[in-house]
Amino acid sequence: MSKILYLECYSGISGDMTVGALLDLGADQKVLESTLESLNLEGYHLHFGRTKKCGIDAYDFDVYLEEDHSHEHKDHEHFGHEQHHHHDHEHHQHEHGHHHQHGHENHHQHEHRNISDIYTIIDTMKASEKVKALSRKIFDIVGEAEAKAHGISKEEVHFHEVGAIDSIVDILSVAICMENLGIDQVILSPLYEGHGFVSCQHGSIPVPVPATANIAAQYALKLKITHNEGEMVTPTGAAIAAALNSGGKLPENYIIKKIGIGAGKKEFRNANILRAMILEEVFENERNMVSTEKTDTLWKLETNLDDCSGEAMGLALECLYQAGAADVWYTPIYMKKNRPAYMLQVLCRSEQIHSMQKIIFQQTTTLGIRRTLIERTILNREIKKIDTPYGSMDVKVCDYGGQVYFYPEYEDIRRVCLEKQRSYKEVYQEVIELCKKYNTL
Repeated sequence: MSKILYLECYSGISGDMTVGALLDLGADQKVLESTLESLNLEGYHLHFGRTKKCGIDAYDFDVYLEEDHSHEHKDHEHFGHEQHHHHDHEHHQHEHGHHHQHGHENHHQHEHRNISDIYTIIDTMKASEKVKALSRKIFDIVGEAEAKAHGISKEEVHFHEVGAIDSIVDILSVAICMENLGIDQVILSPLYEGHGFVSCQHGSIPVPVPATANIAAQYALKLKITHNEGEMVTPTGAAIAAALNSGGKLPENYIIKKIGIGAGKKEFRNANILRAMILEEVFENERNMVSTEKTDTLWKLETNLDDCSGEAMGLALECLYQAGAADVWYTPIYMKKNRPAYMLQVLCRSEQIHSMQKIIFQQTTTLGIRRTLIERTILNREIKKIDTPYGSMDVKVCDYGGQVYFYPEYEDIRRVCLEKQRSYKEVYQEVIELCKKYNTL
């Protein structure tokens, strides 16, 4: 059954709020601490505790910098040139996590890290490739947004060492907790944001800050401006939302299985919290469907091509598949003046829109791309290995309404056909009969 995480961002989103909400949902604190220990990253210590925001009990996760003896908490990431002023942090019943002493005094205090340095830190982490990939993805989103804001390349973006430590820990902690919770799908509410200006080393900049606005624009995140003055969505928070978002909307009927609440560090008229809920979708009058199918959402990108060569269109299709598109196809159409043409259509996730559009613009002659949010119903499926007279073969197993379906993988069938000079339908049917006979999948 799909494990749905709903992030209710009615008071914005930041890195520490997200980690707090995931820990409150049941992510293992000891797993988080031991994984972060493997980084050998110095200059900070962790706090885990509870606090109240407008009377609501919430999990208070924080990263304290060793240089910051006043224990003020940063509310803005120190990326690029945007060093924002600190805000006072309330203290509540904190339990201290592992301490990471800064063994080199202030020797490295003014050093900067670029994206390659961040990748190196991530690569040293004793965690799965899934955790590392998500961490890199979030940093890529932030880096690209900051680069655009400052008119430089992503490789030139500087992550100021001391100020970036807490953001590094926040981002890696989110990836660790997500894997620990076993989340399959993430649904986002609109991201509620404040208004006005915040101070940085160059003066005052508008809210949403440029990096946050760039992320929202690139990844089609829905923003809702509120009457609260100040920043509610940080660049790290926006990047986390963009990286995790599955692009769907809340099921029509669902059961709330668990609730986690992460505390923010600011005081607004509304509770500064991020509420996270694990949901289970319920289908009216079709109870058996709960375990066999789920609803998913994708973006459909499409464009009409009447002046593009077949070679170019073939390359575009190949590149789109290599970039991870869920599906790509061409449809013959007629355009103005009865001109024969093709419509290119691509299905992808929200976080892939930018990369897919880049490929389409680079590899075809189009001048514009339409996009539509679509829903689909998909059967739960699992890839299993089955022993056959031709060796081990991968078979996709699905079930619906108590009936099990087997779909041997094309590449394995193709290999056997070429090696044994057998017909495709003959080998395919033989594998299906083996699956039905043993029914051990």
